[in-house]
Amino acid sequence: MLTEEQILNASEDDYMNKEQLDFFRQRLLEMRQSLTAPQEAEMSLDVERAADESDRATQEEQYWIQVHMKERESALIRDIDKALHRIRTGDYGFCEDTGDDIGIERLLIRPTSRFTAEAQARRELQTRQYASAA
Repeated sequence: MLTEEQILNASEDDYMNKEQLDFFRQRLLEMRQSLTAPQEAEMSLDVERAADESDRATQEEQYWIQVHMKERESALIRDIDKALHRIRTGDYGFCEDTGDDIGIERLLIRPTSRFTAEAQARRELQTRQYASAA
C-alpha cells in the first residue's frame, strides 16, 4: 500500500492509477468504520426530566447537539459511500463539473471531494448569490 508521501511525489501521469485508488478506497473504508463503530463515550439519546428548569434546558440542548452530530455523521457516511462508488466506476478523483483532476492534495484532505477547489468555490458563490436574491 502506498503512503501519503509516495502519492504526493507520484508523477501526474500516475494520477488515479490502481495503487492510488486502492489507497483512497482504504482511507474511505477506515473513515466509514470509525463513524459506524460503537462509541464508548456516546451519550444516551434518552432525555431524563430534570427537576430544575435550567438543568432541563441544558439536557435538551445536549440532546439536540447530539442529534445534529448524528445527522452530520449520517451525511458523511452517505458521501463516503458515494466516493466508494466513484472508485468502482472509475470517476473518483475527477471533478463532476469540469472533468478536471481534483488533485491528490485536496483528496488527502477531503477524500469525499467531488469538485476541484475552483469548481467548489464557484458553486458556493452561486449558492450565496441565489440565497441573497431570494
